[in-house]
Amino acid sequence: MTIQIRADLHVHTTYSKDSLITQKELIYFAKKNGLNAVAITDHDYLEGAIKIAREVKDFLVVPGMEVSSSDGHIIALNVKEIIPRGLTAAETVECIHDAGGIAVACHPYAYFKGCLRNAVCSAFDAIEVINARAFPFQSSVKKAREAAEKFELSQVAGTDAHYGPQIGYGYTCIDVEKVTVEDIVEAIVCGNCQANGRQVPIVLNLQQQVQRLKRMVNKTASSLS
Repeated sequence: MTIQIRADLHVHTTYSKDSLITQKELIYFAKKNGLNAVAITDHDYLEGAIKIAREVKDFLVVPGMEVSSSDGHIIALNVKEIIPRGLTAAETVECIHDAGGIAVACHPYAYFKGCLRNAVCSAFDAIEVINARAFPFQSSVKKAREAAEKFELSQVAGTDAHYGPQIGYGYTCIDVEKVTVEDIVEAIVCGNCQANGRQVPIVLNLQQQVQRLKRMVNKTASSLS
């Protein structure tokens, strides 16, 4: 018997320099917004995701990272070791598989996000067809879905959240037998998942920028005191 869970597969925490999401906020907003799991995908950094996944006992955290390949950004889910940045997309996908994880082409057709575009290929395990913070939203979703169909890849969604209230705007419904990291990644590879979501409201993105500015001001003030 299978159950369906909802997971945001693209969230950044304060282990990413540009994110405001603390461990406490991550779990709070994930639960508040009806999720059963969340993937931590900090920029070129894995240790934070592994640490949080170990410490959180009452919610499922999928450890991962967003890798900066020379061709664009790639999400590595359930890897056991850090994936080096700067490799080609093909090399990065191979490293992810060697590290026991799955490779997701994230926001492949969005502007200003390190998109892969022509580097998307059948070697990936899935394509993030909905990125809730992608611009332009509708056309990036359309192009990503077309690529997923062309290469016969699973379709997933994530928010690319950097601010707590954004979590859950992009989410993946996944059919699993057990709510475990291993069952989730296996279901994604097998295509037992559906991408869902909508664009993050502009007001939340503006709030994020205001909070980031406040953080910078506070850090500057602290360093001068």
